[in-house]
Amino acid sequence: MRTGPRTRSRSRARSRTRARTAVLTLALCVATALPSPLTRATEARQAATDAHVEGKLPSGAAYLMDVPAAWNGTVLLYSHGYRAAGWPNPAENAPSPETRARLLARGYALIGSSYATNGWAVTDAVPDQLATLDLFTEKFGTARRTLAWGTSYGGLVTTRLAERHADRFDGSLSMCGLLQGGVANWNSTLDPVFALKTLLAPRTDIRLTGFADQAAARSAADALTSKVTAAQQTPEGRARIALAAALHRIPGHNDVAQAEPAPTDWDARQANQYAAVRGLLQFPAFSWRQEAEHRAGGNPSWNTGVDYTAMLHRSPGYAEVSALYRKAGLSLGADLTALARAPRISADPTAVRWMRHTSVLTGRLSDPQLTVHTTGDALIPVQSESAYRRAATAAGAGALLSQAYVDRPGHCTFTPGEVLGALRTLEHRLDTGRWDTAPGMLNARARQEDPTTEPRYARYRPGPYPRPYDLAHRGDTSAPVAGFLSPRPGPTAVAAADGSHAPTRASASAAVPPPCGGLPCQQAEAAQRRRT
Repeated sequence: MRTGPRTRSRSRARSRTRARTAVLTLALCVATALPSPLTRATEARQAATDAHVEGKLPSGAAYLMDVPAAWNGTVLLYSHGYRAAGWPNPAENAPSPETRARLLARGYALIGSSYATNGWAVTDAVPDQLATLDLFTEKFGTARRTLAWGTSYGGLVTTRLAERHADRFDGSLSMCGLLQGGVANWNSTLDPVFALKTLLAPRTDIRLTGFADQAAARSAADALTSKVTAAQQTPEGRARIALAAALHRIPGHNDVAQAEPAPTDWDARQANQYAAVRGLLQFPAFSWRQEAEHRAGGNPSWNTGVDYTAMLHRSPGYAEVSALYRKAGLSLGADLTALARAPRISADPTAVRWMRHTSVLTGRLSDPQLTVHTTGDALIPVQSESAYRRAATAAGAGALLSQAYVDRPGHCTFTPGEVLGALRTLEHRLDTGRWDTAPGMLNARARQEDPTTEPRYARYRPGPYPRPYDLAHRGDTSAPVAGFLSPRPGPTAVAAADGSHAPTRASASAAVPPPCGGLPCQQAEAAQRRRT
């Protein structure tokens, strides 16, 4: 346990909080002990003392606070996911209305902000979340326990808060989080579209980076999408789309609306991946990239020196790609050679520095963090968890990090019980000093919180992230990121002592969530239609 000014000030604050809570609890005990005929009147009086506060921060961000009358002394600071420019941007303090209602009923205070801007807004999100916490403390006093939690892009925001502002929090929970960080994420978003352009549109001038504006980004997205749509109609095209999906680790079952294919039903798995690839093209790879490039002051991604043959061989989709190439009568080796010889894309060093400063994780945790991910996530592939495990281990914080997995397709498709079970697990770690994240225990806690839905925590170990980039590995940040368009970059995999191959690090870029599919894309498409 840490000692020092933070602990002593918290101790005094907690004493004051306990005193306030004791008085409030005494009053509530009188009400809750009333006989059942007066239940409605009791609930009305209790609701009258609940606090619901909305407002604007000086930055312009909206904030939202809910504090139940029987506050248990814990406040949860929720960081929401990515919202593209032009999308509605309300404040949120929980991942879903049902989860919010259950937490308030259990006495948790819930707070969160909208962030002042949409898009790759980490430079707004972190200070706005801290300002919301400051305002909460002014209004309601210092919490006994403060936890940061968030989903998707909000998982990156949560982890930035946990790493850089550890004195403000006791622990953190990242769900389906973008834990590979911005640089790795944008590089990995570049890889599949580079493969698609090289193999499906080799003689076109479709840009993949460096868009002048949103119109240019949408035009490039439409051009490549038309090529991919046509390719899906042929065996050769489907094999090449599967190759692009494999580079990005898009699973063959990635949406709850999809029937789960058999493990070797390559055609069905490829059809599912195709839907996610289209979503990637429609939003993250072009439109969202342009917004991030504008913030970063240039292109923060590159693929100079990347060995796509080695990357494919390490992919869970390698067997599928090999089978589909054989079925189409195509030479996989010839296509991989084409990728190796294609002119590469260099990054703008200024943009990489901006992304590294704002959006790359260190792995330096000071308090426990639990991360949870679905195994069939196409938006932020589950391998992002491996990227953060790599960073935390190198930073010496591996014991503070625990990771759990839900056996389900889709992005952030957790049940309220699974979310609350994860929260209880983090609290158990804070109370006892030890992790208890066995799937059976997580499922038991989830059932206790929500008996109506069967939880699906399972044992799972994701493979390595394709191109990790963090501040705990000097080799990541010292890798060359700028230079020239190389017509023949050559392989960069190096043989390890055990005979395996690992790529040299060449990753620098910002990101928004990778491939888009299912409900997130439906919402994005609706927003796009409203703008046009």
